Amino acid sequence: MDSLDLEIFADYHQIHLSDEGSTGDLSEAWTEQAAVDRLAVVDDAIAIGTSVNVTVAVRVEVLDAPPADDLVNYEHVVEASMQVRSGRIVIMGCTDYEPDATRIRVPSGPVRVRAASSNLGEAERSGISSDESPQTMERLRVQVWPAPAGQAVVLRRWEPCKSSR
Repeated sequence: MDSLDLEIFADYHQIHLSDEGSTGDLSEAWTEQAAVDRLAVVDDAIAIGTSVNVTVAVRVEVLDAPPADDLVNYEHVVEASMQVRSGRIVIMGCTDYEPDATRIRVPSGPVRVRAASSNLGEAERSGISSDESPQTMERLRVQVWPAPAGQAVVLRRWEPCKSSR
């Protein structure tokens, strides 16, 4: 397993993963349902919604097979497929400069991506100050493995408490 730990500015409440050289346009993929699900998908790119519009801690793991079921450790978990023709994905905030963005090697072909978010309540309560401390920072684990294309799904849905808004 290859892994990488990053801190990425989640401008407009989103983190993007795309095939290097992707021409996919995620702007039209942000439907009302995609916003609720915190997941927008096109052929060769995925946008993962975040609770905050500041820096989030991101761990990317490249796996050989589907991950173990540990959904209980996360508050919101989504899964989707994307096509990776280049053998590398770019991971960045939606307004980052793509040539400077981080890249990680993944298997070429169709891959499955699981995005698992945690510490959402603390991050929302802290708002724009959430990235000032590991205790309040939103955390996102992204796992990628080779798999046939499949439908996007919400495996666990986080419903924020009215008091955390």
